[in-house]
Amino acid sequence: MNEVIEQLTAEQVTEVKRQMAIYTQGVQDIIPVEELEMKVAKSILEDRPLKIKLGLDPSAPDVHLGHTVVLKKMRQFLENGHVIQLLIGDFTGKIGDPTGKSAARKPLTDEEVKHNAKTYFEQFGKVMDMDKIELHYNSKWLSQLSFEDVIQLAGKITVARLMERDDFEERTALGKPISLHEFFYPLMQGYDSVVLECDIELGGTDQHFNILMGRHFQEKSRKEKQVAMLMPLLEGLDGVEKMSKSKKNYIGIDESPQEMYGKAMSIPDELMNKYFELITDFSPEQMATIKRDLELGALHPRDAKMLLGKTIVRMYHGEEAAKKAEQHFVAVFQQGQVPDEMPVIEWKGNKEMPIIEFLVELQMFSSKGAARRMIDNRGIKINGEKIEDTGFKITITDGLVVQVGKRKFIKVKL
Repeated sequence: MNEVIEQLTAEQVTEVKRQMAIYTQGVQDIIPVEELEMKVAKSILEDRPLKIKLGLDPSAPDVHLGHTVVLKKMRQFLENGHVIQLLIGDFTGKIGDPTGKSAARKPLTDEEVKHNAKTYFEQFGKVMDMDKIELHYNSKWLSQLSFEDVIQLAGKITVARLMERDDFEERTALGKPISLHEFFYPLMQGYDSVVLECDIELGGTDQHFNILMGRHFQEKSRKEKQVAMLMPLLEGLDGVEKMSKSKKNYIGIDESPQEMYGKAMSIPDELMNKYFELITDFSPEQMATIKRDLELGALHPRDAKMLLGKTIVRMYHGEEAAKKAEQHFVAVFQQGQVPDEMPVIEWKGNKEMPIIEFLVELQMFSSKGAARRMIDNRGIKINGEKIEDTGFKITITDGLVVQVGKRKFIKVKL
């Protein structure tokens, strides 16, 4: 490292420090950080861009703010002239990665992989310029491996090393089965890094083991080892679980401005600084000011949350949409007004019926039990009037407005 630094001019040393300050900000772990600095320095010295890999198995087509934590870091490298290698695991995706699961994931079909990949591309375009991204599919090389090639690849790692994966250890301890093909997933992800000759691989902390496989197989192939950059996992709106569509605690980047803003206002206060740091486009100085003002009481948590909500909407829908979303929230949720625009459902059923049946037929709830619980929790309003009796019979009129919770409104048309 010192030999490389000694060859740099003072201006180049400053540039290394500048880039390192950007890349290390908000990262959970860098393995190893000194190698990252060396790679950045060599890149500047040799005027050669680094290759930054992000692997994706398109198992779910909806991109949410949790995904953008890594995408934001990718964009930082892209803005500094480095090469982004977006790898779609169309081969590995059909096998399924058990990461974080107590059982293997369901394999995907070719059609599902293609559909999900297309959706990812469209949504990633909201975060970065996809025209500047290298797109790779690992079926290009993995499908060409012979059985002999696979045996040789497997011979470069021990079973004991593979069993170090937390989820494998847990399933073994619980007596749950592990299929032999699951061991090949980290091998294939590591081989991807060998083929792409990447310098840095990005991922969440739940990809720790798989990303280190890239270093392992690059070393076994006598190539320069990649640096692992692990980003923290973003907790969802419940403040506990990792943001996930299946947990229903997510904010999707394709959601409407009003929905995004409303969801942002339900983010737990203790997570606001983390959201500002990981998913907004604020500078470190701006984030430091927000954090300080919150700690000193100069900035009310509600106002900080409104700023966060407005920022999220602005990033994905523009300034004008962000202003309107904020105005909508203030009018509906702070002043108790009914929104001017809401979904309209044409009603052709009975004009009088029990409220619970009415809510289920409107498909606002999947079951009568769920509707009953919402009424018990005082979360249903009809034309602005709160419904507290689960046995209430409703008379359905043209233009009737149904409100569920704080954010969901529909208007009934006869």
